[in-house]
Amino acid sequence: MSEDQIISLLSDSLLYILGAVFLIVVILKGVRIVPQSEKFVVERFGRLQSVLGPGINFIIPFLDAVRHKVSILERQLPNATQDAITKDNVLVQIDTSVFYRILEPEKTVYRIRDVDGAIATTVAGIVRAEIGKMDLDEVQSNRSQLIAQIQKSVESAVDDWGIEVTRAEILDVNLDQATRDAMLQQLNAERARRAQVTEAEGQKRAVELAADAELYAAEQTAKARRIEAEAEAYATEVVAKAIAQNGIEAAQYQVALKQVEALNALGASEGKQTILVPAQALEAFGDAFKMLKGAK
Repeated sequence: MSEDQIISLLSDSLLYILGAVFLIVVILKGVRIVPQSEKFVVERFGRLQSVLGPGINFIIPFLDAVRHKVSILERQLPNATQDAITKDNVLVQIDTSVFYRILEPEKTVYRIRDVDGAIATTVAGIVRAEIGKMDLDEVQSNRSQLIAQIQKSVESAVDDWGIEVTRAEILDVNLDQATRDAMLQQLNAERARRAQVTEAEGQKRAVELAADAELYAAEQTAKARRIEAEAEAYATEVVAKAIAQNGIEAAQYQVALKQVEALNALGASEGKQTILVPAQALEAFGDAFKMLKGAK
């Protein structure tokens, strides 16, 4: 093989090699594989061309270029502490934490330079404004409502930056020592007041229960007396009917019965005792026994 043929063959091979290299470069320049956690911002001659999402993407080589690779993972701002004054003029220190993620990288890239700093400044201003509308007691008791309002205000403020605020938390509300002491005194006074109210209510309840018990006892006594009176009236009515039907003998029989019952009760009493009974009483008892015997 002559020298000219060798040079010609090498020239042809070099052209093929250069063509293959150029083709590889074009492929590498025109294909972009985007991770799931990122988005790519593509520019053409310095202007925004497109935003590449996760997966395989194609661009025009040498015309389009990936200028920004933006993470779309959720981020957390460093915990921040800022002073604020409540509606009742109490100075408090608020510890806040904010979580966000980028939804539209083209807005974030071209509208704001320091995303974290901008969001932190926005959150600080909104926190001061919202706490200035509330008393200290409301800040302590309605923390969830305050957090929701802060998150809503922050979302509205950062919407033009293509950012979504996923969470906004108030970690702590700190007070100065003088305010703490005043609140402690107020708390102790409130506890003492509640104890006094509880004790007074207990005494009142005890008096009400005692009065109810006395009323119940009086009602039961009156009921018992009414029953006794009704029984006595019924007995009297029966005796009266017997007397009306049988005459004086029924009355004498009733008197004799009472005398015998009294004698039995006297004899059944405990202890040794001597009872003097008049002769007339003995005769009356005798008559009573006769009448009772005759009644049987």
